[in-house]
Amino acid sequence: MTQTELQDAKTYFSTELLAWYRLQKRDLPWRQNQDPYRVWVSEIMLQQTRVDTVIPYYQAFMAQFPTVQALAEAPEEEVLKRWEGLGYYSRARNLQAGAKMVMEQYGGVIPDSHEAVSGLRGVGPYTSGAIMSIAFNRPYPAVDGNVMRVLSRYFCLEDDIAKPATRVGIEKLAVTLIPEGAAGDFNQALMELGALVCTPKSPGCLTCPVMEHCAGRIAGKETVLPIKTKAKPPRDEYRIVAIVEQEGKVLVRQRPRTGLLAQMWELPHVLLPDTAKAMFAADAPKKQPYMAEALVRETEEASGLFIRPQEWVMDAEHVFSHIHWRLRVFGADMGLIGFPGSVDSRGGGGDIAAESLSAYTTSTATSTMTESVEPTFAGQDGMTYRWIDKADMEKLPFPNVFIRILGQYWGV
Repeated sequence: MTQTELQDAKTYFSTELLAWYRLQKRDLPWRQNQDPYRVWVSEIMLQQTRVDTVIPYYQAFMAQFPTVQALAEAPEEEVLKRWEGLGYYSRARNLQAGAKMVMEQYGGVIPDSHEAVSGLRGVGPYTSGAIMSIAFNRPYPAVDGNVMRVLSRYFCLEDDIAKPATRVGIEKLAVTLIPEGAAGDFNQALMELGALVCTPKSPGCLTCPVMEHCAGRIAGKETVLPIKTKAKPPRDEYRIVAIVEQEGKVLVRQRPRTGLLAQMWELPHVLLPDTAKAMFAADAPKKQPYMAEALVRETEEASGLFIRPQEWVMDAEHVFSHIHWRLRVFGADMGLIGFPGSVDSRGGGGDIAAESLSAYTTSTATSTMTESVEPTFAGQDGMTYRWIDKADMEKLPFPNVFIRILGQYWGV
């Protein structure tokens, strides 16, 4: 393609795409105005999440935290609870941290400087470009996966989009496409085209407003492009989960302040070694003494409570970007001091791994239950433990997998 042909293709693309967007754009709640805070929240929510999923979360979030100040001053637990179900919870924590920066450094007003916006917590090149273009109509590119796919196909670019250098090259190309005075609409048009027409697996070329000059379609590569090396699949982790019930309440704990699912609440669970894979096979028995032994031992060491596993409740799984949790869930109650099969000195050091789960079902009629524990207490692992009922679920933020487990357990 000559330089003249390339410039003609660029002009055609920008003109036709912008006209199409202005006629066809969806009526989305974050497009009601150009308030930079509304744009910022929407762009963070839309990372890794579909528009249809985001809409109700966005509306509820903005109703509860309508301003930067409201978000900055809210308790973190309330922010996480409102984010509950969207996943990637570090987005919510970073968004709130960024709001606090705006309050402290810019008097509560989101700056219209690209450098300042890029310096906010959790704001990367794409988000800063989106805020600057959509909220302030500045000619900055907003290049995400949708945009890289569209431009790779239209210009028949065969570089691996998983490589940082390719992203940088596409960002430079995108800048040259932005029509003067229409940065916000153009960047949203690119996103819209990628979301609705130039989709990953089945591009709708016949309805595409720029199909005539799409080099990828002309070359017959519209379903091949973009080129992207596959990421490593998430590694499997095998975990045993305890639903410990006492007087109608269930034991939960709060995760540490940093790391995966930071400060979310969860059911106590134990990580098993990779050799446990065979125990999770479809034809393997649900109840296995080794699992019960690990659950008793690790739960006591972590919380200081001596529990007694009872029946298998369900299997569940949850996929993170880099980890695949495979969970086996058991119901349990408060255990007995010295019940048969105990592995600590109080019970004689029996070998649970060689016994059946019946070792954990000693009749309470002939035994004495452990003393009551406080509603909220610190575990020996430093985590906060708490006994909750169904009503408490409305206040505490939980990862989706534990919402599903407790929902099934309680019949919600």
